[in-house]
Amino acid sequence: MSENIAMMEEQFNRRIAEGETIEPNDWMPDKYRSQLKRLISQHAHSEIIGMLPEGNWITRAPSLRRKLALLAKVQDEAGHGHYLYSSAETLGISREEMFGQLHTGKAKYSSIFNYPTLAWADMGMIGWLVDGAAIINQTTMAKCSYGPYSRALLRICKEENFHKKQGMEIIATLIASGEQGKAMVQESFNRFWWPTLMMFGPHDANSPNSPDMMKWKIKLKGNDELRQRFIDMTVEQAQAWGLTVPDPKLRFNEQTRSWETGEIDWNEFNAVISGNGPCNHERLNVRRTAHDQGAWVREAARAYEAKHRRSSETAE
Repeated sequence: MSENIAMMEEQFNRRIAEGETIEPNDWMPDKYRSQLKRLISQHAHSEIIGMLPEGNWITRAPSLRRKLALLAKVQDEAGHGHYLYSSAETLGISREEMFGQLHTGKAKYSSIFNYPTLAWADMGMIGWLVDGAAIINQTTMAKCSYGPYSRALLRICKEENFHKKQGMEIIATLIASGEQGKAMVQESFNRFWWPTLMMFGPHDANSPNSPDMMKWKIKLKGNDELRQRFIDMTVEQAQAWGLTVPDPKLRFNEQTRSWETGEIDWNEFNAVISGNGPCNHERLNVRRTAHDQGAWVREAARAYEAKHRRSSETAE
């Protein structure tokens, strides 16, 4: 039996090395499956929790146009969560189990969504920084080895690019409105810069999951490389807007042609992902309440499905 498994693992690794796509019915190592379950469900949770800080501003948007755009964006995030939960289900985990992991705090989601949105400029900052960081990470993941996740990301990335442009338009409009608008953007930038850099995760040397993820081509680029790509792109955009990057140690390295930053506060990062961020408890309480209040909808859907199935069986 062990020899058979060893042969299957060898064949699996060869397929990965040759760039083949793994599908749900294909044999895969248990650890590959578990890493995908963890990664995809966390991504799905991030999309759903990520609706909350933006949904908080739908009723307070400064115009009907902005309200409609923000409402559409939040709706997109719900759709992203659905695609991703569906992808994870192909690995043998139920949606209810994933929800249970989220609501009990066992499953993680992106640390950035545990920070408050205090001003309208934050809607632009989420589009520019947060969605921008997500795009850099997810466009590489869209070429990952697992087919259902790769295909879901292709659509998600297209929509995230639109979200980023929407956020950048909000920022450009505020800056063009005068000193007060620009000051609002700078204040928001000051709050979101470092938490956005944390989104890429710990340094590769300190990431326990990265070696397996890279080996199996679930991830194609390391955390540090993706973070650096984001920094180089975003610093230039900030300078074009006349914004100040909130990092006194920021410097341009002429040899590498890249921007170097000060060190991230990893104590803060660890506190947030451990459930002790500014909004961790609030986010989960809202999510649990919504899930409990929606129980009747799920029950009605199951009853309708059962009735339809009985009718079909009777007709046959």
